[in-house]
Amino acid sequence: MAMSGGSDDGEPMMEINTTPLIDVMLVLLIMFIITIPIQTHAVKVDLPQPNSNNPQTIEPDKNKVTIDPTGQIAWNGAPINEVTLRQYLDATLQLPTEPELHFQPDPNARYEKVDEVLAIIKRANITRLGFVGNEQYRNDF
Repeated sequence: MAMSGGSDDGEPMMEINTTPLIDVMLVLLIMFIITIPIQTHAVKVDLPQPNSNNPQTIEPDKNKVTIDPTGQIAWNGAPINEVTLRQYLDATLQLPTEPELHFQPDPNARYEKVDEVLAIIKRANITRLGFVGNEQYRNDF
């Protein structure tokens, strides 16, 4: 900013110097911005805890996932929910060799439920997946 001196007649300068005021204002603004807490959008989810009382139901060579007409998922014949299915799939990946996963939905099962289960299997990064029981549809087409 340009500074103006007094007039030539030796009178004192009557204008206030605003440069230090602007500097202080900018420093206070920066300090205010830094001290604002960061807004985090967190969703609190109660995750299931692994239960060591359940017997190990994961076979080392092959496992079978079925869906009945009511939409109930079963792992090797035992009814489970989606969260337990994901836990079992994650446990199969921890084995030295990944076992085969046989997927057999009932012909009357809703496609929406079958699609949900396939999405869970895909998100678990299962690479050895086989569809079992497709011969029942051979005369439908």
